[in-house]
Amino acid sequence: MTTIEHWIDGRAADGGERRADVYDPARGEAAAQVLLADGATVDRAVQAARAAFPAWRDTPLPRRVERLHALRALLREHVDELAAAISAEHGKLRDDAAGEIARGLEIVDLALTAPMMLKGEHSEQVARGVDAHSLRRPLGVCAGITPFNFPAMVPLWMFPIALVCGNTFVLKPSERDPSASLLLADLVARAGFPDGVLNVVHGDKEAVDALLDHPDVEAVSFVGSTPIARYVYGRAAAAGKRVQALGGAKNHMVVLPDADLAGAADAVVSAAFGSAGQRCMAISVAVAVGEVADPLVDAIAQRAAALRTGPATGPGVDMGPVVTAAARDRVRDYIERGVAAGARLALDGRDVEVDGAEAGFFVGPTVLDEVRPGMPVYDDEVFGPLLSVVRVDSLDEAI
Repeated sequence: MTTIEHWIDGRAADGGERRADVYDPARGEAAAQVLLADGATVDRAVQAARAAFPAWRDTPLPRRVERLHALRALLREHVDELAAAISAEHGKLRDDAAGEIARGLEIVDLALTAPMMLKGEHSEQVARGVDAHSLRRPLGVCAGITPFNFPAMVPLWMFPIALVCGNTFVLKPSERDPSASLLLADLVARAGFPDGVLNVVHGDKEAVDALLDHPDVEAVSFVGSTPIARYVYGRAAAAGKRVQALGGAKNHMVVLPDADLAGAADAVVSAAFGSAGQRCMAISVAVAVGEVADPLVDAIAQRAAALRTGPATGPGVDMGPVVTAAARDRVRDYIERGVAAGARLALDGRDVEVDGAEAGFFVGPTVLDEVRPGMPVYDDEVFGPLLSVVRVDSLDEAI
């Protein structure tokens, strides 16, 4: 079985005695194993980044931007390869994966404007005989802890900005779909960035804690669930680091009685079930106001029932699997708990059958009607292809 290694100081590297299976979620089988970094491995990556920092910091900004231009070109050349890796380990459709990379490239484009963004300011005579000026300087070693649902886009939110500003970087991607991060690291090396400027360590909580506690890590960026965002923020801030921690969401769409019913139903279905609902901005609650409720639920259920669930590479497939067996079981459990709490199943995806992929981690589109606040399915972020419909009498109640 293939072993997925770390990337430290410009090359693949071992480290850590533990391993985790990386699954093909469409087949429900382990396709590879990924090394899980221990504290010593994380320290090697941080020290590589620290050693590379002085020379990279002192590299003229136009030269750093040149390297980023080269990376942008390579990313565009290798979209298909990156999308295939994402689909194989995450399960999202190839078009979704390619769209993820396109979104990441938008941030690379933003990073290319660094010569303007990094300009300082100068103000004369802010007081008698006093001028004021500001300088923008790199911090040093930065770390990124990224989620499974966007294994290319979220890293591309982080390290291109950090690198062009003169920092070095240690990326800790999700161990569930780690291959895309290594492809990104290889492209960074091929773009001419020096060894050690970008490093990748795979791992779980042990690796995360090692980064949060490491004295040579100056800043941490995180995207993931809200409870872990709170944990990351608290622990890293206590260690004196700059932190940005982005947590999850429970996104609502309010549909009023005068809405275009077909357009509203199309929008709900696309936003709720795209990427099997595994998006931070997925619509997980539709709030139906007044008399629109019955026709809206019928239109949503009709459209969602027509979606074809299957492997990402299957012909005519509209929605792939969820990422793990645990994720599948969690979604099923929330459906059962919703029904037990009094919600009505307008569409049940628990027993979806996928020919030739019976062991895959599939849950079909599911619609629970008459959901109320206080039900676990409403209060918690489910993160799967499960839409809750809440009925209210007025816009004020919806808000």
